[in-house]
Amino acid sequence: MITLKGENIYLRALEPNDLEFVYAMENDENIWEVSNTQTPYSRFLVRQYLENAQQDIYEAKQLRLAICQDQDFPAIGLIDLFEFDPKNNRAGVGIVIKSGENRNQKIGSEALELLIKYSFHNLNLHQLYANIAVGNVPSIALFTKFGFEKIGIKKDWILLNNRYHDEAIFQLINKQI
Repeated sequence: MITLKGENIYLRALEPNDLEFVYAMENDENIWEVSNTQTPYSRFLVRQYLENAQQDIYEAKQLRLAICQDQDFPAIGLIDLFEFDPKNNRAGVGIVIKSGENRNQKIGSEALELLIKYSFHNLNLHQLYANIAVGNVPSIALFTKFGFEKIGIKKDWILLNNRYHDEAIFQLINKQI
């Protein structure tokens, strides 16, 4: 099991007892905008997903980790590597903290820092990227804090409330490789 520890949080692999948390996250319509979800998920589908979550990143092409504050407490968020491309040494990054009370507490910063270090040092990735709605100021601030640079805008990329919105793509190049 992957465990990445920081000063105040740790990242861990998903466990079967994360069923209700992941189910709640996937079915929270307030998060659908950032997760590209458009339909609810059943507990059955989430259970199947968790049963297959032990797949290696090279096989699954993604890695989803739970963000936790203490060994005795459940997950408070998720952080993902997606579209993992080992040939070109890159992956996308996504992060979501479920409860508003846990946002702006530096939890996302610590989780992203841990994932960047893991990606560059353990997976030997050359680059990470993030797709962020241009109006999502907190996420833009989080990613740019760690050196992600805006490299482009995808015009009218996201349809939300019958209006199209632009999405920016941010990229972080591992200068060590």
